[in-house]
Amino acid sequence: MNQDILFFFDKHPEALPLYEALEERIRSEIQDVTIKVQKTQITFANKHNFAFVSFLPARKAKERPDIYITVTFGLGYRKESPRIDAATEPYPNRWTHHMLISQVDEVDDELLGWIKEAGAFSAGKR
Repeated sequence: MNQDILFFFDKHPEALPLYEALEERIRSEIQDVTIKVQKTQITFANKHNFAFVSFLPARKAKERPDIYITVTFGLGYRKESPRIDAATEPYPNRWTHHMLISQVDEVDDELLGWIKEAGAFSAGKR
């Protein structure tokens, strides 16, 4: 495990297994992924950034679990799902989706499908 990632989770060590499960799935299912750890987020990229992990509070405090990570990904359309906590369109036909993950089993085929789609969408940008 990278020291920068451990430092990122220093104040939220209980959320590290959630991230580890996500990173393992992304690395095993998407080729040529680079990971960049920043102060407020961890970025997954191919040609461009396509998925992010943060502690962004995408839900009201009373609705947030104690232990979570926020997974953010971009698509060319708004994905409709009760699992998605927020979706915004910062640019025409570029939708940013946020979802909270609080259990390792939420890192499932559906989420990975969306992240793979985000990777393909990102790779096609100019």
